[in-house]
Amino acid sequence: MAPLTVLSTRKKAQLRLTRESEIFTTIIKAIQEKKGENIVSLDLRQIPEAVADFFILCEANSGTQVKAIADYVTEEVEKHTEEEPYKHEGFSSQQWVLVDYVNVVLHIFQPETRKFYNLEEMWSDAERMEHNDDN
Repeated sequence: MAPLTVLSTRKKAQLRLTRESEIFTTIIKAIQEKKGENIVSLDLRQIPEAVADFFILCEANSGTQVKAIADYVTEEVEKHTEEEPYKHEGFSSQQWVLVDYVNVVLHIFQPETRKFYNLEEMWSDAERMEHNDDN
């Protein structure tokens, strides 16, 4: 399972996003509405080798919930921004689904998969922000 391989095949868009961008806020809200947990964004804009402006990571407690979050995010982003994913991966295993919107990449993990791949540590130079309902 190597969802990050999809990221090396495309170029980052020139328009830079912020955490206030409509696509970013729509993704966060959709994850929260489907009860995604441990929602974190990593700001990659200051990292030259980064493939996106932001990674958004969250957890789901089952494969069914992983798929439900991915599907709902895709629906909500299309409804509010008219953007469709550039690519997505991981729907077959439902351990880690990646939804790539070029400047923002969503990673939906089951907890043990998130712990194993530890993207937060891999991108530890990025500014990290939590986006749980109480924030």
